[in-house]
Amino acid sequence: MKKIIHTSNAPAAIGPYSQACLVNGTLYISGQIPVDPETGKLVEGIEKETHQVMKNLKAILTEAGMTLDNAVKVSIFLKSMDDFAVVNEIYASYFSNDQFPARETVQVSCLPKNVDVEISMIAFKG
Repeated sequence: MKKIIHTSNAPAAIGPYSQACLVNGTLYISGQIPVDPETGKLVEGIEKETHQVMKNLKAILTEAGMTLDNAVKVSIFLKSMDDFAVVNEIYASYFSNDQFPARETVQVSCLPKNVDVEISMIAFKG
């Protein structure tokens, strides 16, 4: 059975999709961009953008009764691979005990609202 997860602590979907879907203990989180859910505005600068995206992911996980420790797979999309080191350092700071999920990072030509980073996640709670 599929349960739609939605929280006002993360940006509302900007298209025909859900923030996340929970199916049999697995949470599929849609790609998050650096929108501040309180203001509805984009944050700017790769450091601030990455922190905002991670905060948005955490808010969705919290709504589903999970934490970043439940993350099993992450996809990072960057407008420029030149930002890889900065994003990687900030991303890593959100995980405890080096319990990192599987991951790929790819450069793409354009992202929604022309942001520099978007991150999607799959988490599991057995």
